[in-house]
Amino acid sequence: MLTRKQHELLLFINERLQQDGVPPSFEEMKEALDLRSKSGIHRLITALEERGFIRRLPNRARALEVVRLPEDAQPPKPARSFSPNVIEGNLGKVRPSSDDDGDRRVVSIPVMGRIAAGTPISAIQSRDHTIGMPPEMLSGGEHYALEVRGDSMIEAGILDGDLALIRKCDAASTGEIVVALIDDEEATLKRLRRKGASVALEAANPAYETRIFGPDRVRIQGKLVGLFRRY
Repeated sequence: MLTRKQHELLLFINERLQQDGVPPSFEEMKEALDLRSKSGIHRLITALEERGFIRRLPNRARALEVVRLPEDAQPPKPARSFSPNVIEGNLGKVRPSSDDDGDRRVVSIPVMGRIAAGTPISAIQSRDHTIGMPPEMLSGGEHYALEVRGDSMIEAGILDGDLALIRKCDAASTGEIVVALIDDEEATLKRLRRKGASVALEAANPAYETRIFGPDRVRIQGKLVGLFRRY
């Protein structure tokens, strides 16, 4: 049995999936249900997930799937094709290149979209294309690439328009540059610092302030292992 707010949120998420192919943002959910904070949305989503009505898809933000609707709701209409922006399990595996040189081997790396090096933007939603990379340039594990937007990391040598190579992981050491997901909704590229139980996301530009969060508000999506730039 769902509460009224749980019922409203479930139908709202399902409606947006049918219309747009992607779930609404936490801010949109908050406004639709007339709640004062996103923490209320977090609690409602957790309750819906525990009751088996929705499922959170791993490794990306705003990835919700409606598993079933209440009996008093209409059966869900087929949604437009929606492929979650997950990091595929075969990433990092070497495949033959299509070049004439049959001995050359490359790793296919997905470019997952844009990442903010400045004020956090909406979390990455789409896989744009792939790039081929020599395996000797990669460390172990799975990788993906992100196009950098913003200037908050310029003193770390990361410029607007650069392509950041990220190794997928969910933990990092203090001082490392990471892809940080804030409140399951916003993604940014920053240097990670630990301040007691808090997490600090530090810019490499004095024009930007260090942002400090509770540990439950930040999830590590990967860390920077390479950088590419066109001239």
